[in-house]
Amino acid sequence: MRTTSSREVYRNPWIRVREDAVEHPDGSAGIYGVVEKPDATLVIAAERGGFWLVEQFRHPLGRRSWEFVQGTWPAGGSGTAEELARAELAEETGLRAGQIRLLGRIDIAPGLTDQQTDVWLAGDLTPGPTAREVTEADMRQQFVPEAELRAMVGDGRFTDAPSLAALSLLLLDRATATEE
Repeated sequence: MRTTSSREVYRNPWIRVREDAVEHPDGSAGIYGVVEKPDATLVIAAERGGFWLVEQFRHPLGRRSWEFVQGTWPAGGSGTAEELARAELAEETGLRAGQIRLLGRIDIAPGLTDQQTDVWLAGDLTPGPTAREVTEADMRQQFVPEAELRAMVGDGRFTDAPSLAALSLLLLDRATATEE
């Protein structure tokens, strides 16, 4: 497929939407709407046989959503991928990680957006104050034992796609560790 033209159709501080005119391999024309977002981080904060989750209202869904910690640098912010993971964990939960390890990278929704997310496993956690952004004022956090998280996945209380993909990376990581 070849892009023949591209135009910006919308922009705000968090996203840019563009429309691409494309030519498919058979010569037919088409269009794609692409949401451009900065790359993000997702942190699985694990200890004592469970995980720290955050819950917040998600406007597009019109409801609250349980998730692993995730986010991007604020406008003007920058640093390494690990620094972003540590910053988001502290900002949203107040937890500081003594150990953090990259589990992998996921494409958030490759048919819609160019955003990719690094998935981190954080351990040796120490509590501290949160520093939530205004948009996270309604956020709450909760420790959930792994058996409860599995139940939440099964009964539809834990549906955030990046969090589910991250959980899959963690389970694969564990399976690989036991095979070695």
